[in-house]
Amino acid sequence: MEWEMVIGLEIHAQLATKTKIFSAASTAFGAEPNTQACAVDLGLPGVLPVLNREAVHMATKFGLAIDAEVAHKSVFARKNYFYPDLPKGYQISQMDLPIVGVGEIEIDLEDGSTKMVGVTRAHLEEDAGKSLHEDYHGMTGIDLNRAGTPLLEIVSEPDIRSAAEAIAYAKKIHSLVQYLEICDGNMQEGSFRMDVNISLRPKGQEEYGTRAEIKNLNSFRFMEKAIAYEFDRQMDILEDGGKVVQETRLYDVDKGETRSMRSKEEANDYRYFPDPDLLPCVLDDEYIESIRKELPELPNEKKHRFITHLGLSAYDAGMLTSSRDTAAYFEAVAEAAGGENKLAANWGMGELSAALNKDGISLADSPVSANMLGGMIRRISDNTISGKIAKQVFEAMWGGEGDADTVIEKRGLKQITDSGAIEAMIDEVIAANPAQAEQFRAGKEQLLGFFVGQVMKASKGQANPGQVNQILREKLK
Repeated sequence: MEWEMVIGLEIHAQLATKTKIFSAASTAFGAEPNTQACAVDLGLPGVLPVLNREAVHMATKFGLAIDAEVAHKSVFARKNYFYPDLPKGYQISQMDLPIVGVGEIEIDLEDGSTKMVGVTRAHLEEDAGKSLHEDYHGMTGIDLNRAGTPLLEIVSEPDIRSAAEAIAYAKKIHSLVQYLEICDGNMQEGSFRMDVNISLRPKGQEEYGTRAEIKNLNSFRFMEKAIAYEFDRQMDILEDGGKVVQETRLYDVDKGETRSMRSKEEANDYRYFPDPDLLPCVLDDEYIESIRKELPELPNEKKHRFITHLGLSAYDAGMLTSSRDTAAYFEAVAEAAGGENKLAANWGMGELSAALNKDGISLADSPVSANMLGGMIRRISDNTISGKIAKQVFEAMWGGEGDADTVIEKRGLKQITDSGAIEAMIDEVIAANPAQAEQFRAGKEQLLGFFVGQVMKASKGQANPGQVNQILREKLK
């Protein structure tokens, strides 16, 4: 039987506020355990939560960016359950009346096509604390620094049909929240986490199967592996005549498998009811429209502009707009390169990207600035250096030898364009290889590459390749 996978994602984006959603406690990462949780975060008697205006502002920004309806009235509810790291015994969240309603997000797929994925809602809520198991042999430690941290939970429709689509969707939201500057997207620190709901059904069947939820994935690579494992697990159960259990599972990174965590609760298990300590959040049109004016150029708009105005391919434009920092760097390179947009794209996605990956550093820490890379590309376009020599120049810039002009001058790398000098080298190469020259004249055209290589070798890569090709053909007639 052929099985179809149905996936929905719940993404928790930590909002980039300085203080928590209902208290003035700091949200800074890395503090000593339990030093950033106040009486409000702990739900001690006699305290009242006060909604952080900045969190509302950021959620509204996200809703407008995905063309969703931003609610004029949203309500906070108490989601009741007991965990050791949830000191109040309930989490303040939104249920029936979230701040962001139905929207949609366009994702780019590997084959160059696009797909729309529905967003059911995005709601504000507070984070719980964190259970600590390492260094507590046979016991569990509790760190409540995260308790009360503002989250925007973005819930998708079950429109996703593969791990590749799930990753494309998650990456798109990861990019979008950073473009909007409402989340730093730091997955290692837990600022961006993903829950994946997966079920299987026979291909062609409309009814959904029973789903399992994989919690708290903080890596796109782990998410891909977890989905692949879960697909095989559920398929084996169904083909053996069994039934998939609705449950919450964890992905074990070391074993590369998912394992059961607890049975999956339904909404009524949480006994949601409106939080009596918080008034409804009411937004008027003037406020919403003022935030709409703050929206930056969004990834899809930027991608379209790169295609239509800068002449890039859809693939290049998609890659270069995948993050706000990457797009800004590319635009600065293209400007410094005098409009050599395609060369700027090639160098940005090629040598620069490879060097960053090799050294394990971010674009912000690149030793080659956008101006330096653009300046080097100018020297390619004005024939000062060839593309091959440019790789040497780039390596030298990466190693701290200065900008392109400094490296070219210091190393004597200027391209040889003097026709007389190139002719002399060609004459020597032909004289040294008479048999190959005769074969070429007899019709073995592929030997031209051999002669070009010999001339470039003789010039230490500095002869202008276009002139070498042209003069060689004339000499070999």
